[in-house]
Amino acid sequence: MRLDGFGLLVEDMGKMIRFYRDVLGFEIKEEENTSNVYLVKDGTLFLLYGRKDFEKMTSRRYEYIKGLNGHFEIALYVDTFEEVDEAYKKAVENGATSVLEPELEPWGQRTCYIADPEGNLIEIGSWNKSYETKDLTEGC
Repeated sequence: MRLDGFGLLVEDMGKMIRFYRDVLGFEIKEEENTSNVYLVKDGTLFLLYGRKDFEKMTSRRYEYIKGLNGHFEIALYVDTFEEVDEAYKKAVENGATSVLEPELEPWGQRTCYIADPEGNLIEIGSWNKSYETKDLTEGC
């Protein structure tokens, strides 16, 4: 099996589309007025499913956490420490909830956490190197 993408079950489709598209730069692949919306970020498929539509399709009811959701995070990478600060500021100014302001961690990563309008955690971090070289270790 190959990872094709990942999805979120959402309550307010319009608000979530606008946040991921306009604030975080995800590319929308079709019209907003559908129950399943496909977005793409850096080649990764990101799906938004309407909760009610998903429940109808599966003939089940689900429990949904209100407020901040600590079950998982979406991790986004930027190339520089300065970009962490800029992305955090832009996201909070445009409706994200601040969870952790940008800080330099003891392991050398600058990171911050925000939450989307429905409380899903998003990390924005950097090792102060390009995405292509961030996982390369010296001496390999």
